[in-house]
Amino acid sequence: PPVEDLFSDLCDGRRLLELLEGLIGHELEKGTSRVHSLNNVNRALQILQKNNVDLVNIGAADIVDGNHKLILGLIWSIILHWQVKDVMKDVMAGLQQTNSEKILLSWVRQNTRQYPQVNVVNFSSSWNDGLAFNALIHSHRPELFDWSAVEKKTSAIDRLEHAFSKAEQHLGIERLLDPEDVAVSHPDKKSIIMYVTSLFRVLPQSVSMEAIQEVESLPSATTAGVSRVTTEEHYRIQTQQRFSQQITVSVAQGRVRSPSPQPRYKSYAYTQAAYVKSPEQKRRRFTEQVREELQRGLSPLPPGSTSLESYQASLEEVLTWLLSAEDGLHGQPSISTHVEEVKEQFHMHEGYMVELTTHQGSVGRVLRAGAALLAEGNLSEDEDSEVREQMNLLNSRWEHLRVASMERQNRLHEVLMELQNKQLQQLTEWLDVTEARIKKISAQPLGPDLEDIKHQVEEHKLLQEDLEMEQVRVNSLTHMVVVVDENTGDTMTAALESKLQVLGDRWAAICRWTEERWILLQEILLKWQHFTNEQCLFDSWLTQKEELVRSTKTSNLKDQAEMAACLLRLSALKGELEAKLPTMDKLCSMSQDLLFSVKNKEVASKLEARLDSFAQRWDRLVQNLEMNISQLSSAAGATKQSEATQSVTETVTKVTTKEKVSAWRHTRESPPPQKKRPVVVDSELRKRFDVDFTEVHSYMTRGEAILQSPEFSVSRKDGSLQELHDKVQVKKKQKKNSLVLNVRIIPHRFC
Repeated sequence: PPVEDLFSDLCDGRRLLELLEGLIGHELEKGTSRVHSLNNVNRALQILQKNNVDLVNIGAADIVDGNHKLILGLIWSIILHWQVKDVMKDVMAGLQQTNSEKILLSWVRQNTRQYPQVNVVNFSSSWNDGLAFNALIHSHRPELFDWSAVEKKTSAIDRLEHAFSKAEQHLGIERLLDPEDVAVSHPDKKSIIMYVTSLFRVLPQSVSMEAIQEVESLPSATTAGVSRVTTEEHYRIQTQQRFSQQITVSVAQGRVRSPSPQPRYKSYAYTQAAYVKSPEQKRRRFTEQVREELQRGLSPLPPGSTSLESYQASLEEVLTWLLSAEDGLHGQPSISTHVEEVKEQFHMHEGYMVELTTHQGSVGRVLRAGAALLAEGNLSEDEDSEVREQMNLLNSRWEHLRVASMERQNRLHEVLMELQNKQLQQLTEWLDVTEARIKKISAQPLGPDLEDIKHQVEEHKLLQEDLEMEQVRVNSLTHMVVVVDENTGDTMTAALESKLQVLGDRWAAICRWTEERWILLQEILLKWQHFTNEQCLFDSWLTQKEELVRSTKTSNLKDQAEMAACLLRLSALKGELEAKLPTMDKLCSMSQDLLFSVKNKEVASKLEARLDSFAQRWDRLVQNLEMNISQLSSAAGATKQSEATQSVTETVTKVTTKEKVSAWRHTRESPPPQKKRPVVVDSELRKRFDVDFTEVHSYMTRGEAILQSPEFSVSRKDGSLQELHDKVQVKKKQKKNSLVLNVRIIPHRFC
């Protein structure tokens, strides 16, 4: 049958053994008597110890007698071992970690980092608004729902219901929690851990060492959580001595998107401040309640409503509790100097005060019972004296305990307020320094060189690291406990809200500036590196081509072939220049883009100087190239002219020395002289053809002039004028044929 009452059903140890049978897979022997019950529980505890389950101050008699606190502690130890640690054992082994709670918190923070509204620092108050549950599910299964729809929900219960429903429908996780139980100021830590462990079991389980180190940097109390939450809520409802109010500081939250420090900046939106009544208010209210109880105790109960035996039993029970309460108060640690630890001590003492409040009725009932016995007058003199002494002792010890607990509460309040005010002052001073630092950085222009940009990037990384360190203090300010009194409560509340709002706005502004500045620096650094690489490549190419033009000979060349080779190289270089011209345009465009981002006059002047230098070198290179090509073309033309003149002179001389017309005719019918193969160049061939055509025409003109010289006058004896004219025409025809052949060859080679 199912367990209906956890405390009574576990007393005989049988259900405990049945539970362990299911966990370890072995059948265990059971008995029915009290001795058997003790043996059953002892055996169960031994099995738990063998399985390395942590058991602290839990004995068999405590379980058999139904000690609620220890039974709950035992059940939680079993759950922690088999449901929490067992699920996480592989991850813990891989990371060489033994703290399952720290691993779980690291996993949660790692997977909710991209959600600015979520800042999980513990397993209690960080979950009460429902955003953390939804973010954890959405980070792994974004197709299940739209995150913006969750953000628009104004009720924490609605957000919690949404998360639990999605987890149940799509992840198969049972509803271990009710939204109403979580939507309180401090949800039960163990319940939250159980549910988050269920999510951990079905979702990807990767945890980075960076996430663990981040959790280790959080204040110690944030990971420890807040205990006695249920009793605190009960205390608030029953006594109405404490009231809580949540302040929402609506500020934008910044996250750094960078390959450098990971985005971790979150402002303290959703900041809570627990406003509690001052110790004097509590003291007055507490004293009034006790006085009322004592006054009721002085009014006797109806005659016969109590007996000495029942009075003695009640007194013994109350004194036993009172002794335990006194030990509990004395056993509380000294007040810490760390704000998070003092907050934890404050919450622990609040739970202790709850316990006092719940038992003060028992003290009053014992006093009333004693007063009734005294009023009846049925006691002997010794019994009467003993009852009076017992009542005085009880009242004295109770009053001493009450005063001591209130004094500790007063001291806790004082220390906590002092530390929190100091923390706020430190944050204010840090904001002042950082804002001045940002103002100084903003006043400095970006650049003007690549190394300066790299230095500014490193400087910005230091600022990011400072923000990450300060984030710990901001996390600590997430929940503040503020003591107010009846006269200044509203004023102090308004002042605190205003101060938190201002600090939140300043923190958010710094986070936004840091993020935007980092993005700008990364953009400029990338553009500058690209521009620098391009200009280095262009500078190297330009230097190489300048050296090529400089090393090309334009005079004292050996022959026509060497001239043609030089012209070929220079013509190829001219083609490369035409192909490289877009690079100049690209550099200009990149510099304009860089200047638009930098907005620095010094950078603009430097970039302009570099581009002007490139432009001047480019123009000089083009001029030198054209000049070299022109010089080589002129030299080649002069060489061809000399060869043509020599050829005409030799031909005319041979013609005039021949005596017979048949010899002249034979010479005319003989095949024309072998045509000289034209030298072909690439893209400059057409221009060179025009130059050659001009040169040939010049040769022909000079030939005609030579023929008209006295050497070829009509007075010569050898041959007639007509014969000489015919021979010259043959030479002209040969030149024309050579020219036509060149015209035909050139298009054929480049079509």
